[in-house]
Amino acid sequence: MPDLAIEIENLTKEYPFGFLHLKKKTSLEGLNMQVETGEVFGFIGPNGAGKSTTIKLLMGLIFPTAGSARILGKPISDVEMHRDVGYLPEQPYFYDYLTAAELLDYFARFHDLTAADRKERVQRMLKKVGLETARKIQLRKYSKGMLQRVGLAQAILHDPKVVILDEPMSGLDPLGRREVRDIILELKREGKTVMFSTHILSDAEMLCDRVGVIVGGKLRGAGAPGQIVDMKTQGMEILFELPGANSAPLLSKATRTGDRYRLQMAEEELYGAIEQLRGAGARILSVSQVKATLEEFFMNLVEADRAQAAAVEVSEK
Repeated sequence: MPDLAIEIENLTKEYPFGFLHLKKKTSLEGLNMQVETGEVFGFIGPNGAGKSTTIKLLMGLIFPTAGSARILGKPISDVEMHRDVGYLPEQPYFYDYLTAAELLDYFARFHDLTAADRKERVQRMLKKVGLETARKIQLRKYSKGMLQRVGLAQAILHDPKVVILDEPMSGLDPLGRREVRDIILELKREGKTVMFSTHILSDAEMLCDRVGVIVGGKLRGAGAPGQIVDMKTQGMEILFELPGANSAPLLSKATRTGDRYRLQMAEEELYGAIEQLRGAGARILSVSQVKATLEEFFMNLVEADRAQAAAVEVSEK
């Protein structure tokens, strides 16, 4: 049986709304999920799916309507549990007239460190997140990517065993996302358990050992990205170049990008297509399998949820 860092059982959160708060809106419904020790777990879903609600419940910032959860074997109601957990909220706010070094020193004071230990720890964290040369610059002069790295530094400052990040790459440019990804992978190499929420599916596929997909407050699947989408081959794709004007029959079925063409077909048609392309003088660059992606699986779930929600609204009228 795997060693579990996070265990969630039937976790539910309802919010009252409407006149006199007589109605209830379910933000999270009967969530059952596990995160194994030492893995990077991606919690993915569209905006409003329940990702941040789940993380706030785990952090004790809000309280569940029903169900329970444990982190490192301790219930989330146990304040001692937080000593081994690092947390970065979706929209962290730091006093922006502090420098990065001052901010981290402030957070380090919560952990009963001596002045010498605090100084060493702050320097080490700034180096880890690539802000060593910007340590004396006020946070108001930082870019969003730099602020995210400061947030990551405060989340791991006390050397936690579990790191929980809420949308750590939201709003970042490609360079900022890469920097955050590198930090997450380094945490994994150090043996930390990392759980992060995101709606950027390429990051989840690139980083995660396993993912959980949540839509409409319900978990719709959990496992390795390839297992969730079913890695059966859906066809084959040939990438090729065809110089000069050419009227090869297969070109009508191909997609052109510049001087290159992409042609998809059933697996049993592959060798015949290659022979035709060779006969037409094509230069074949690659042949690859076409498989379902996490994005396709995700979008199908979102569309199904929207259709169901629309049907419910019509029936209630």
